[in-house]
Amino acid sequence: MIYRETGQYKSNYGTDEQIFPIRQDRIGVMIILAVAYLAVPFIGNDYWFSAILIPFLVLSLAAIGLNLLTGYAGQLSLGSAGFMAVGAFAAYNSMLRIEGMPFLLGFILAGLSAAAVGIVFGLPSLRVKGFYLAAATLASQFFIEWVLTKFPWFTNYSASGVITAQKMVLFGYAFDTPVSRYVLTLVIVTLLALVAKNLVRTRTGRDWMAIRDMDVAAEVIGIPMLKTKLLAFAISSFYLGVAGALWAYCYLGTVEPQAFELARSFQLLFIIIIGGMGTIVGAFFGAAFIVFFPIFLNLFTSTVFAGQLDPGMLSHLEQFVFGSLIIFFLIVEPLGLARLWQLGKQKLRLWPFPH
Repeated sequence: MIYRETGQYKSNYGTDEQIFPIRQDRIGVMIILAVAYLAVPFIGNDYWFSAILIPFLVLSLAAIGLNLLTGYAGQLSLGSAGFMAVGAFAAYNSMLRIEGMPFLLGFILAGLSAAAVGIVFGLPSLRVKGFYLAAATLASQFFIEWVLTKFPWFTNYSASGVITAQKMVLFGYAFDTPVSRYVLTLVIVTLLALVAKNLVRTRTGRDWMAIRDMDVAAEVIGIPMLKTKLLAFAISSFYLGVAGALWAYCYLGTVEPQAFELARSFQLLFIIIIGGMGTIVGAFFGAAFIVFFPIFLNLFTSTVFAGQLDPGMLSHLEQFVFGSLIIFFLIVEPLGLARLWQLGKQKLRLWPFPH
């Protein structure tokens, strides 16, 4: 009865083209944003912000970027962490070598640098697809890691390869506390998520989905393959570059190639598989699962087994359950948690009547 659309008429194009056309969805999003902006900064502690909320937000943003490429455009990529590394090091070097560079502008340059690299490694998508494209993007992951470790200029000739990120200061205010970094990350993720939500509803988004569903038919009806695929790589890499800068500056506090290894790319791929490919909200669902599931498993095992499991066994158990759930989603619900969320809303529209 709560989620009924009765009486919600669309009398003009503006209401028909709203991002959230149902009133209950708009109210729900406003409540979530109000809690995130107005309540969480006051009730959360440093551990919440540093270890849970900030990585959740950054992984959500990175998953949105990968979802634009893989979920919407149908181009499989295994080099996501490499583009995040490009963004992190581009932000560091732009602020290091350009005096007075604002960190927000550095983040934008980080995204643009990652977009440029993404276009270069997106060129094989014009000739290959599927497994072969995945292999090509996997090569980009190894190549970027090799460049960042082989040429010490990128790390400012640091002997260890691990460098401390610069302080983030805006109009004299320093984002040097966990809560301030959380708010900064939340603002950036919110803005870019809204941009992505609008982007997939435009002609560009429809072109991506046409290529994903049947690229030959899309080319026949006049969709330019070169422009559309490279644009998908560029925008996806831009999101990943900004996410990489946020990961280094707001979460780790250091810039290092080891933070963007191949395991990070697979983690992002698992996020969109579990959350749901081809959806923006699925990125948040998948990231929440990745971040909160280990915490839940630790609490569950400590309660049931009273701390008798050693950390090594717990780690193996976590990986086993995590892998099993990925297989479960691929078999039972390949569209992920976002599809289950949509089905739940559809049932609420008809409840309590049979359907």
